Amino acid sequence: MSRTSNKYLQRLPMGMGMVMIFFFFFYFIEITYEQRPPPYIPVENIIIDCGSSGEHIAQDKRSWNGDIDSKFFPLEGKNKASAPLKAVERTIALDPVPYETARLSLSEFTYTVPVTPGPKFVRLYFFSATYRDFNRSKAFFEVRIDKYTLLKNFSASLTADALNIYGIKKEYILTVEKSPMKITFTPTSSQAGGAFAFINGIEIVSMPSALYYSNGRGLAIVGQEGRFFTLTNNTAMETMYRINIGGNTLSPIDDTGMFRQWNTEEEYLVSEGLSVQPITITRTPLKFRDNISSYAAPDSVYKTGRSTGNKPNKALLRSYNLTWEFSVDSKFRYMLRLHFCEINKEFTEVGDRVFYIYIADDRVEKKFDIINFAHGQFVPYYKDYLWFGNNSDQKKVKLSVALQANPDDYRTTFVDAILNGLEIFKLNDDSGNLAGLNPDSPNRTAIARPSTDAEKGKSSLITIIGVVFGIIACMVLISVLSFFISQSRRKVKDSASTEGSNWWDPIFCTKSKSRKKQGSSLPLDLCRYFSLAEIKVATTNFDSMFIIGRGGFGNVYKGYIDGGTIPVAIKRLKHQSLQGGHEFKTEIEMLSYLRHLNLVSLIGYCNEESEMILVYEYMVRGTLSSHLYNTDNSPLSWKQRLQICLGVANGLYYLHEGVNHMIIHRDVKTTNILLSERLVAKISDFGLSKMVPTTLSKTHVSTMVKGSFGYLDPEYFKCQQLTEKSDVYSFGVVLCEVLCGRPPILRNVERRKMSLSQWFQTCYLDKILIQIIDPYLNGKIAPECLNKYGEIAMSCMLDNGADRPSMKEVVRELELAMQLQNNAEENIRFGGEPSQMNPDGTVRYYFSWEDPSGAVFSDIKNLEGRP
Repeated sequence: MSRTSNKYLQRLPMGMGMVMIFFFFFYFIEITYEQRPPPYIPVENIIIDCGSSGEHIAQDKRSWNGDIDSKFFPLEGKNKASAPLKAVERTIALDPVPYETARLSLSEFTYTVPVTPGPKFVRLYFFSATYRDFNRSKAFFEVRIDKYTLLKNFSASLTADALNIYGIKKEYILTVEKSPMKITFTPTSSQAGGAFAFINGIEIVSMPSALYYSNGRGLAIVGQEGRFFTLTNNTAMETMYRINIGGNTLSPIDDTGMFRQWNTEEEYLVSEGLSVQPITITRTPLKFRDNISSYAAPDSVYKTGRSTGNKPNKALLRSYNLTWEFSVDSKFRYMLRLHFCEINKEFTEVGDRVFYIYIADDRVEKKFDIINFAHGQFVPYYKDYLWFGNNSDQKKVKLSVALQANPDDYRTTFVDAILNGLEIFKLNDDSGNLAGLNPDSPNRTAIARPSTDAEKGKSSLITIIGVVFGIIACMVLISVLSFFISQSRRKVKDSASTEGSNWWDPIFCTKSKSRKKQGSSLPLDLCRYFSLAEIKVATTNFDSMFIIGRGGFGNVYKGYIDGGTIPVAIKRLKHQSLQGGHEFKTEIEMLSYLRHLNLVSLIGYCNEESEMILVYEYMVRGTLSSHLYNTDNSPLSWKQRLQICLGVANGLYYLHEGVNHMIIHRDVKTTNILLSERLVAKISDFGLSKMVPTTLSKTHVSTMVKGSFGYLDPEYFKCQQLTEKSDVYSFGVVLCEVLCGRPPILRNVERRKMSLSQWFQTCYLDKILIQIIDPYLNGKIAPECLNKYGEIAMSCMLDNGADRPSMKEVVRELELAMQLQNNAEENIRFGGEPSQMNPDGTVRYYFSWEDPSGAVFSDIKNLEGRP
């Protein structure tokens, strides 16, 4: 502190002097703490103003060097044919540097730039204009750097017109292996009338080696939970989008030293819903930890964001996703980097804000917690994902990123979600290509000339004739459509009962001309045939990256059909599979005629070149078992579990009594129960199913025992006589699994607990069932409901099949169990006793059951009996 300030403080009263000292002290501390690490200083920061000479200062105060007589553009070989020219058209709002001048050529030309090996940003600048005798519409060319093709048959005029922009800036990320870097521009020779290539500006900037390439942090693969992709420096990328969510545009000089531009979100925010932009933090310093580079994004990105909004009405937050949507080139892979920072001062602990993240409608995070991942509040963090795109024949496809609050996560204090920044990069294909297709030429309005009276009269007559023929054609078309629709509905009505037969989707009823070539005897009027070529396109030639499941049948792939618009599950039979062609044919025959809300829908099949493939509707939430144990999925609430069980029971009831011939599934288990986005349960895998004639003289089918260990009906196993009550027994085991949250067989526990069905029955009879329920459900099940649920499960697993209830009776009893739970909760909310509220808003019940020894179990937390 200076003498002047000391002298000034001596004149103040002692108390005021101390206040001023503390003020200066804390101000100094805050300013010191606010300082983040210094910006990155790139080894190379080369910016070339093409078609000019000398040094030029741009509006952002950066200095550009002309390429005329420079070491970057030696005038030798083909380079001699190039010409530096000035644009005839004005750049309007663009900076004259570098857009005012360009280098053009009717033949190939190359820039040679000495650089050190390592990862670089390469930015190319184009201004689509007329340059002397070079018409803008004739510019079609290719740009290559070493083994990478950045642009192919690129038209700056088509791009500028389609996007309604003037200057075009392309940014790429690639690793230079050896110096010098050579950037080659080649006119497209196939263009009629001759094409030319041009460039206005080139920028090359070094970056930290681990900024985007994997540094012990793999990319989480979208649609393949638990699998990661290592992004090596052999991959080149094109920056598609770089967005400052909830904030303003950040110019290149606002970046962390690498001159990246961050744009606003308005153009891409398609579902804003109830979202809010959080209060921007200004003076609060960010805390950069070792988990990410301090150069990842500017402070301004992490200090702003958009959140779904912590609304008191949880139902509102369940009803929408906060969604951004981006147009990207089809048939490429994409890296997405999502930037997060917990900037709300209310959210201080792990579990305060837990939410879902979706990419391209796939849920990639089920309980994302910023504070948990970043290890603190005000700590920047990012996570990378790999999306495989799709093989749509369209030039562009939509890529969406969405957030959804998770009001059902028991850890969540505030029902909210937030995103601070987003980057999307296209990855090169196997040939090193990054080039997409040119956009279509925009429609232009023609200038109409005045019509003569004769032309007007002729036009009127033509119009009248056209209207008459149009009306006749419409009537004929409506008649034809009505006939086909009535025929289709009649087929559906004949093949299914009224329950579930109202559901109709045209993609499940599309026939293919190629079906006749197969010579198949399968009755597939309601099943679509796919060629093997279509299946290979949908799965990228059975790429292992698309595998979402494995079983005795073979691998299950996630794919996209109908131009990449419909996600499907594709099951491919192993050639050596023991289940074989019989089960393949059985499943097609069964599911072709079955339509019910609680049965998974078969879209079609492929039987070509020794390949046996089934195509199903895609179930986003996966199997029921993946939500009960050995999983990172958020626990299902008790009422969600009840509703799932009720759905499965309805599906089995339909199979047993709702179709012309009873169908016994024979493999009911939690891995064959799939869940939709809204947790609607659907029974799958009908390969072992049996159709039974509904006659009084035949009450069973004698057949070889098949099924899954742990679910197998003991009576069926002993007598080898299959009845619908075998499905009832298996469903009873499913009920045990749902309540207890453990698999049907455990081999690493004491013998009496190995079989869940036997252990469940023992605990129920001893009145200690409360000891083996899933700990998450402890205190959340009404005693009356638990009693009824246990009674249902026990009746389903009776030794004598004839004593077991029908699925119709099971449905009725489960509905009663649901009603008992609802009644108990309503009674509690209106003053009933005794209870308290759980943190997730459900009611907590107190149990008081006596076991034979006289001990009392009251709100038990030590679940000793649960392995």
